[in-house]
Amino acid sequence: MAFQMIANYHTHTWRCGHAAPDERAYVEKAIEGGYEILGFSDHGPQRFPNGFHSGFRMQLDQLEGYIRTLTDLRAEYRKEITILIGYEMEYYPLLFPETLERVCGYPIDYMILGQHFIENEITHHYAMDIRTDRRHLSTYVDEILEGLSTGAYSYVAHPDLPDWEGDPEFYRSEMIRFCEGAKRLGIPMEVNLLGLSGRRCYPSARFFRIAAEVGCDIVIGCDAHSPDMVFDPALLASAVDFCTGLGLSPLQKVSLKDPCLALKSSGKRS
Repeated sequence: MAFQMIANYHTHTWRCGHAAPDERAYVEKAIEGGYEILGFSDHGPQRFPNGFHSGFRMQLDQLEGYIRTLTDLRAEYRKEITILIGYEMEYYPLLFPETLERVCGYPIDYMILGQHFIENEITHHYAMDIRTDRRHLSTYVDEILEGLSTGAYSYVAHPDLPDWEGDPEFYRSEMIRFCEGAKRLGIPMEVNLLGLSGRRCYPSARFFRIAAEVGCDIVIGCDAHSPDMVFDPALLASAVDFCTGLGLSPLQKVSLKDPCLALKSSGKRS
């Protein structure tokens, strides 16, 4: 399958606490790779109750700097590449309305849904650790589908995060429910290059066989935490082979959803 990657929507910055600095280097690497679009989607800021501190996302006082840096780069490189401003954001039902209202107070192009935890980080129910607990796996699917139904998210990052070791038939039924819901809403699923390079449990052939069976749209996302991850031809070739072997044809571009339409429709934002 011939596939040229011309857009990546999954790029982090140093503000998350586990990515390399210098956003300009990410942009230069994307231009070197022939990209038309580079979307930054760092882990979005959340205000947790009781002063809980999340250690893997940008903090609230870093939000303005994130926007300022990216808008400056967007203007500087406007003739060479389109730079988009977004977030990778979990859907935590109790925190979502306030979070969305906050990020929509600044320029924003899109959000991707990366459900690293269920409920929220305070519970410590990390999605990759969902191995045998049926309730947690079902909650993972429930929360993702509820989040997608808000219309705020453009695609699902590493949807195959749960490293399930329990009943395979239960896993299959829940992932069919997941994939059918996403397809119904027109939401693509991401084949994640960071997981592939790190030999993690994702991207999962087991999951993406189901996605192919259901007919989900697929997007390849770099999940870049360093500039070299933005454009790695050998890694991309491995991802394309992965997709080809499962009968999947990745999208070159994603139709982005305005995450603030939910606020506009509810009258919370003029």
